[in-house]
Amino acid sequence: MAKLTRFPRYQEAYKSLRIIRSLRVRALRHPAKMEITGRLFIWAILAVSCGAQLNSTEAEGKSRCTASLGGANLGETHKALVLQLSENENCTWTIERPENRSIRIIFSYIKLDPGSSCETENIKVFDGSSTSGPLLGKACSRNDFVPVFESSSNSMTFQIVTGLKKFPRSVFIFYYFFSSATIIPNCGGDLRALEGSFSSPNYPKPHPELAYCVWHIQVEKGYKIQLKFTDLLLEMDENCKFDFIAVYDGPSTTAGLLKQLCGRGKPTLESSSDAMTVVLSTDYANSYKGFSASYTSIYIHDVNTTSLSCASDKMRVIISKSYLPALNYSESNLQLNDPTCRPNVSNVIEFSIPLHECGTVKKIEGHAISYTNRITFIESPVSAVITRQKLLQIVVTCEMEYNSTVEIMYITEDDIIQNQSVLGKYNTSLALYESDSFENLVQESPYYVDLNQTLFVQATLHTLDPSLVVFLDTCRASPTSDFASPTYDLISNGCCRDETCKVYPLFGHHGRFQFNAFKFLKHLNSVYLKCKILICDNNDQTSRCNQGCVPRRKRDIPSYKWKTDSVIGPIRLKRDRSASRDSGFLPQIHEAEISNQPLSRLYLFSFMVLALNVVIVAITTVKHFLNRWMEHRYQKLQVY
Repeated sequence: MAKLTRFPRYQEAYKSLRIIRSLRVRALRHPAKMEITGRLFIWAILAVSCGAQLNSTEAEGKSRCTASLGGANLGETHKALVLQLSENENCTWTIERPENRSIRIIFSYIKLDPGSSCETENIKVFDGSSTSGPLLGKACSRNDFVPVFESSSNSMTFQIVTGLKKFPRSVFIFYYFFSSATIIPNCGGDLRALEGSFSSPNYPKPHPELAYCVWHIQVEKGYKIQLKFTDLLLEMDENCKFDFIAVYDGPSTTAGLLKQLCGRGKPTLESSSDAMTVVLSTDYANSYKGFSASYTSIYIHDVNTTSLSCASDKMRVIISKSYLPALNYSESNLQLNDPTCRPNVSNVIEFSIPLHECGTVKKIEGHAISYTNRITFIESPVSAVITRQKLLQIVVTCEMEYNSTVEIMYITEDDIIQNQSVLGKYNTSLALYESDSFENLVQESPYYVDLNQTLFVQATLHTLDPSLVVFLDTCRASPTSDFASPTYDLISNGCCRDETCKVYPLFGHHGRFQFNAFKFLKHLNSVYLKCKILICDNNDQTSRCNQGCVPRRKRDIPSYKWKTDSVIGPIRLKRDRSASRDSGFLPQIHEAEISNQPLSRLYLFSFMVLALNVVIVAITTVKHFLNRWMEHRYQKLQVY
């Protein structure tokens, strides 16, 4: 338990005054020593006054509950704390170890005054050894998520401020040091299919200690996610403070918290959108078998008949279940150009049609590409010459043009044609890799690098069409995610603008380049990258993608027909001493060291004054005893 340490303002001064009083009483009993004691008394009063002032300054400069979580326990790599806080507190703790590892801190249980605002009562976490470091984030009683923060180096500071209202406040904190190089197999990942399953690492064996796993579930737009835990066994606790699962209603760990789970059970949860995030966090004790879960997609829109959407790798056709019985058909009667491609049936019937499979026909006209397929209803005829069912066909076409895709669908029903059209975008991504082999994807975010370290970047088009190619037209860096000024161009018009930049040749669905890490002057050590990606047909030798580097864009150069933007970041510099020396920055002085410097000078001055008076008193004492000795040595003889 973290203990709130208090600093009495004049405790040391009071002890010193008691000693002086004792000396004064002894001096009164020996009048011969009165002169010496008087001098001691005067200078002692002066020293005590200085000491009292120093203690007062020190007490006012520190919080009542400031303590170090490193200090005497530098050997600890993890620690759990239960903080019991009162009103009107301003407490600061610093976590630090002399090694090159980062810190992860988890506030798994926060009980602060629910009536206070986040401005008056909160928890702030800073990256570094003082509150002057970059703010990693803030938490309060109104946060709808489990706050988790990670440092960029071996030190972290957090501050808790409480309001004036009397309320029993309690915060459970767990922190540990970790290395980004340590990878736990099957710990997190991206799940993109309409349905799937996943489990905790080592399941059904005990889960690993000090694990923090994040699964991002993303399904097609228009669906929500139903998550079922088929098995769950974690350490039991009323508030799930130790080992827990946090399920979020969105694409990140700051989305709304659906549930914080622990113990035993088989709960079922549903998202409100097409994204869900699942987190597993474990501490250093009591490992159980963890969990196993599966998820399915539920279409959330009302579909009277049919709908169509297009992506860069497939077309998606949704058919209402209530639409087929009116035509005397069932889902078993449906087929594409390729009968082996079957639909997924949930609360709707969905055809997910790849752009290069299932009988999809590709057509190129100028710089436009279209993909077409056909859904037919196979009837069970009464005889070879008559039918009592309507002849129905659904022809679906996706036309790819500029930075969007245009969907066209028409339904023929006894020579009646119905048209629909919507918009979509290409599915692209931008990622960092560990080497120029582009095999090992960098999973951590933010990605901590050294200054001048070579970084390898790959843009990917997620499509199964083999004839498309990716070209990097522009790549720009910024210290902020909104790419406001200042910015720095790495690539422009397909040409490298940075001396360390190297663009790799065209390679199918991948655009690749490398550059050396840098930082922006007068900004934080974060860098974001944004690339404009052009997508062309590789068979078109006149396309913009095949033109390569063009220093100045000419009007007669054929333009591309498809483009999209991808963003990655942040990339952050490691804040170690060697990096500071290499980058030309002076080492930072801890705030405590700065604040103690004037106090140390005052202590030194007081000590010198006290030492000088001791010397004076000693000389006076020696002189007094010499005079007495000389009087006894040269006594006058009495004459009678």
